Amino acid sequence: MTVISGEWLSLGCEAGVIAILRRVQADKISAVAGAIRDGGIRCVEVTLDSPTAIEDIGRLTRDVEGIVVGAGTVLDASSARQAILAGAEFIVTPTVAIDAARMARRYGAGVIMGAMTPTEALLAWEAGCDLVKIFPAGTLGQRYIRALGGPLPQIPLAPTGGITADNAGEFIRAGAKIVCVGSWLSDPEAIMQDKLEVIRERAQAIVTAVMTARRETN
Repeated sequence: MTVISGEWLSLGCEAGVIAILRRVQADKISAVAGAIRDGGIRCVEVTLDSPTAIEDIGRLTRDVEGIVVGAGTVLDASSARQAILAGAEFIVTPTVAIDAARMARRYGAGVIMGAMTPTEALLAWEAGCDLVKIFPAGTLGQRYIRALGGPLPQIPLAPTGGITADNAGEFIRAGAKIVCVGSWLSDPEAIMQDKLEVIRERAQAIVTAVMTARRETN
């Protein structure tokens, strides 16, 4: 049985959504994270495929109150350590990256590990992660999440990829613990035009969709 680690997981599960910030400009990322928080999402993942990702993690940790920050697209133990030392409270891997997960646990950070097949999902869970990220959820669909949860009901699933306010509720009804949402929420055009109200409203919309689905399934 895995140990729930830290505030990040309770905050992520409270709203049912983790926001993914991928390649958001360094001079805009704090404002974007603030808009996401104001929309009700308090768990934010900064992907390490941005050249300023490590600095961005530190910046958000210092400058944006009321959120917890994690690192995404973590491929190895070295990247995990660097992100955690910068302030990341959890890491997200795109694959079953056991060395990265072991490093995160060494530093007391949470782990969301990526998987697609039942075998990968079980390996990730047995490696000690808190949630198993199922990607690409938009391609696999809600029926896949429901089918995967049949033989593996003990594994909390976090579908990722192609999630919007229109389909988030269906993934929750299919058995997902939370959803992870990226470019639909942190829309590049809205960010470029400083339309933070668009991001805030989308955050509110997807949280509402998740909460509605949870009430219907309880």
